[in-house]
Parts: sequence; structure tokens; C-alpha cells
Amino acid sequence: MNSPHTSAATPSGVRAPSRFSQFYALTKPRVVQLIVFCALIGMVLAVPGIPTWSDVQLAVVACAGIWLVAGAAAAFNCLVEQQIDAKMRRTAWRPTARGQLSNPLTLAFSAGLCALGSWILYVWVNPLTMWLTFATFVGYAVVYTVILKPLTPQNIVIGGASGAMPPVLGWAAMTGSVGPEALILFLIIFLWTPPHFWALALYRVEDYRKAGLPMLPVTHGNEFTRLQIFLYTLVLFAACLMPFIFKMSGWLYLVAAVVLSIGFSAYAWLLWRNYSDALARKTFRFSLIHLSALFAALLLDHYL
Repeated sequence: MNSPHTSAATPSGVRAPSRFSQFYALTKPRVVQLIVFCALIGMVLAVPGIPTWSDVQLAVVACAGIWLVAGAAAAFNCLVEQQIDAKMRRTAWRPTARGQLSNPLTLAFSAGLCALGSWILYVWVNPLTMWLTFATFVGYAVVYTVILKPLTPQNIVIGGASGAMPPVLGWAAMTGSVGPEALILFLIIFLWTPPHFWALALYRVEDYRKAGLPMLPVTHGNEFTRLQIFLYTLVLFAACLMPFIFKMSGWLYLVAAVVLSIGFSAYAWLLWRNYSDALARKTFRFSLIHLSALFAALLLDHYL
């Protein structure tokens, strides 16, 4: 859709969002906030003890660069999937889906954010962080969005590698290297991603079917997807214990990880045994709490 359709997309008497609001919406702010938060956790854990003022400055600059590149990837995703987004209630409001922003304008916005973010990371952080962040952009915007998502029900599993990169980026920003601790954080998010998105796909299955996307509930059915969600939460449970086992964290984190993982697994068990759309929504929402609280516990444990 291109900008000539703008007048048709906005009902009479309803003010269209400002241009700034439209561009801001393209960056998927809530998703990018979680990405930057996970990257920040990687930064904090990479610095022993209380950070110095120079550490704080470096972290702020790195967060800004990562935010810009992540926003660029989100905007590119909106551009590629505008026709799909227009068919789904969850995404039909996006400016690209409603024809409020032209394709060239959206592409230029995405390229500009990516270029600016990459420049900031290369010049003010380090080249490794820039290249890892750019690779994550390509992995999400091209490999996942263009190739995997429309072709295979394993799109979330394989494409989840891009979504699991933020702690690695944060670690690299502060140390100039990728340590085993960063890979543990990567593994946690990688295993968290499938049950998180499949819970959403269960109660949005008709949207995905109408859009022609081969999400697991569409290709393999509701019951099979529910079983996979439960099995993934069990493997995730084990992965969440690794920071304690490898002495990245202490007992505070361990207690939080056990409680949160039992909660996620319990939701998944109930969802598998007795499905309802309402329970799928609760499972999806709890998955967000699980990851946010887990990483917050890592942060608290690091300083306490």
C-alpha cells in the first residue's frame, strides 16, 4: 500500500496520526524496549561490581545504537509484511498496513535508522558490537521476515536466534568479546521464544491462516502446538538454572528462576491438558512476565 490510499485509510472526521507517531509506531516501541532491556542486562553482567562513569556512558551510547538498529529492523519488517499485517486484527493498525506511509519513505526511514545506529556502535562502542548488531538486523529483517516466516512452521524456532541476541550485543559492547556467560543468556531467550509466540499463535490462529502464514497451529494443529509449548517450557526451565550453575548469579536469582519457571511450565501444562483462548492469552502474558522478571532478578542478584 502506498500513501495515495491515506484518505481511504482514515475515516472522515478522525484526525490521522502525526507523521512522527507513524514513524515511531513502525519501530514497534514495546518490542524494542524489551530488546534494549535485555541488552542492558548483558552490559551490566559483563561489568564486575559497580560500573564506573565511563562504563555508564558506554552503556548509554550502546543502548542508543542498539535501539536504532532494532527499530530499523522493525520498520523493515512492517514494510515487507504490510499486506499480511492488513489482514490481521493484531497488526492492521500499523501505518504501513493502513497505507499511511509509502514504501520508499518507510525503506528510507529503516535504512537511515540502521545506518545511524551502526555508525554510533562502530565509532563510539566497538566494531564487534556493530557487526553483531547488523547481523541481527539481517537475521530478523531478511532471513526471518522474508525467508523463514512465510515458508516453514519452524520460523519462530530458527528465527528466534535473532531475537535472542540482545544480551550478546550488550556483553560485546562492554567487553569487546562474546563470553560463555553471554551465550547462556542467548540460550535462555532462544528457548523462551517458541512457547511465547506459539501461545499467541494459538488464539490468533485464524489471523495467521487468513494471512497464509505457516505458523505451527495452522500446519500441525492446536493439540500438537500445545504439547510443544509444554515441552519447550521444561527445557527452558533447565536453561534458566544455568546462570546459577555456572556461578553467574546467586541464590536470589535461583529462587526467582525456579518460581518463574514453575509458573510458566504450569501455565503450559494447563494449556496442554485443557485448552481455551483465555488460557492461551494468560500463558502469553505470563511469558512476558517470566522473561522480564527473570532478567530483572539477574540484575538485582548481580548487585546484591
